[in-house]
Parts: sequence; structure tokens; C-alpha cells
Amino acid sequence: MTEPALSRRRVLAVGAVGGLSLPVLTACGPGSQTGGGETGATAGAVLVATAKVPVGGGVILAEQNVVVTQPAKGTFNGFSATCTHQGCILATVAAGTINCGCHGSQFSITDGSNVTGPSGSAAGSVPPLPKVGIKVKGANIVSG
Repeated sequence: MTEPALSRRRVLAVGAVGGLSLPVLTACGPGSQTGGGETGATAGAVLVATAKVPVGGGVILAEQNVVVTQPAKGTFNGFSATCTHQGCILATVAAGTINCGCHGSQFSITDGSNVTGPSGSAAGSVPPLPKVGIKVKGANIVSG
């Protein structure tokens, strides 16, 4: 007696392998890196004092996955602290850019646009940093 081409055992084995591999594949997909615009801060939580965000610069709050910048006095912006190239946490804010230490991408402190791509490639070669909702509340920046 020959075994049918699609036995019950084979169907169950294929289903088990497929079911186990789906979460792994999803975890490796685009946008799966920590942060893709999501923050680790609860709405209304204090992120940083306004006095600690330099004019023309910013601060990286890696634990909350937020970069807070102040491109002009009294103007604050919030962006994801995860580089859109390969998901590294951004390293520094200097000279008007938010900088990735992994491959050298740079983003504008004003709008999060990519001004230098990875390894010195052209501007716009990676997506801009996702904006993060922030608000000024008294002397603090809070998640919004």
C-alpha cells in the first residue's frame, strides 16, 4: 500500500514549521527595529527639562527612544532615536544634525530629513526620522 502524497503527518509538520517561522520572519522585517516612531514614554511623561536642550542642538533619550531638538530658541521637535537605515540608536546631536554612530547617517534637527546617507551616500538615501509627539509643559518637554 502506498502512502498518499499529502499525509496527515506531513500536513501537521509543515504547519508547525510554518507557524514557528512566521514570528521569526516578522521580527526581521522592515519597521521591526525598536522604535520605528514608537516611544517608550507614556503620554504626558516628562522627557527632559527645556533648559537641557541646547539651541541649535538636541538631546538623545535612548531609553525613551526619543530625540528632542531645539533648532531655534523656543522651538522643540521630537523624533524617533532609531536610525532609519539599520535600526541603530542614534549617537549624537551636533552642528544642526542628529548623527548615527553605526554608518554615519545624519538627519536634520529641524524636520528629521536625511541630510547625509549611510557611509556618506546622498541625502535622502534613507527615510527621514519619524516624528514623535512632544509638548512643552512649564519648564519641561513631555511626551505627547
